[in-house]
Amino acid sequence: MEILLQAALLVVGFVMLVKGADWFVEGASKIADHFGIPQLIIGLTIVAFGTSVPEAAVSITAAMGGSASITIGNVLGSNILNILIILGITSVIVPLTVQKSTLRYEIPFVIFASVLLPVLGLKDGTVSRMDGVILWLGMLFFIMYLLYMAKHGNGLGGDVPEAEEGESVLKMLFLVAVGMVMIVWGADISVDAATSLARIFGMSERFIGLTIVALGTSLPELITSVTAGLKGKADIAVGNIVGSNIFNLLFVVGTAALITPVEYAPRFTVDSIVAIAAAVLLFICVIKDRKLKRAGGVIMLAGYAAYFVYLIS
Repeated sequence: MEILLQAALLVVGFVMLVKGADWFVEGASKIADHFGIPQLIIGLTIVAFGTSVPEAAVSITAAMGGSASITIGNVLGSNILNILIILGITSVIVPLTVQKSTLRYEIPFVIFASVLLPVLGLKDGTVSRMDGVILWLGMLFFIMYLLYMAKHGNGLGGDVPEAEEGESVLKMLFLVAVGMVMIVWGADISVDAATSLARIFGMSERFIGLTIVALGTSLPELITSVTAGLKGKADIAVGNIVGSNIFNLLFVVGTAALITPVEYAPRFTVDSIVAIAAAVLLFICVIKDRKLKRAGGVIMLAGYAAYFVYLIS
């Protein structure tokens, strides 16, 4: 009965996360549309941060609850899933065009952030409060870069969305607020249930964080990216993933570390290498003609399959 109860709570928590993120992104995106913000900026900021709120809520809640392995595992697992599974699936369905700025600056910044986390964590086995400050400074630098890009429009491409009529800004703000509440509440339920299941089945928190929790909190990115790709909004689809990974590494881990030092166990080294390799693979797949084609998507999915075999072996 305990297993069924925790499994049911895990499902409820994930449903709240997904629905809450859906409302959050819908409200935030329409507010952005109302003010005529370019698609790529929306993807890199509003949508990326919105779909990463589940990871933030789960990881920070886990850190405060003493389950630091879920914090690091969830972030690394989500980032690996975001590139190899979500962009893999999306590009298999519809090839994605990547903007110049994404290829030149944003993807390399993901690679840099992916390297920075293990460098900070492995030096003493902990992502300390000082490390959290360093990660936060990296996040602030990225935000300054985005503000510069938004102001000057260098390499943004894409169309500036037209302001929608008949949509109440107050209604959209209400969706954002309700979505945020559901995300935080759902995260709390998910962490408790996932931790309980891990203990019942004798599984490590690392495995739970890298797989079940990572997949659950990455569902908003999957839904958003596939939908955006099908609607021809490649800027939002790719920007969502790139922005989410940067947000996860710098803001989520940085904030968790500022609250309480987060253990970075040596066993996360392989997962960090896979996260770095996934970002490098994305760069390699799009460097030739700035397109993530179906062949690249298939390679990404095969890469995740190999990684999953490693996890369960």
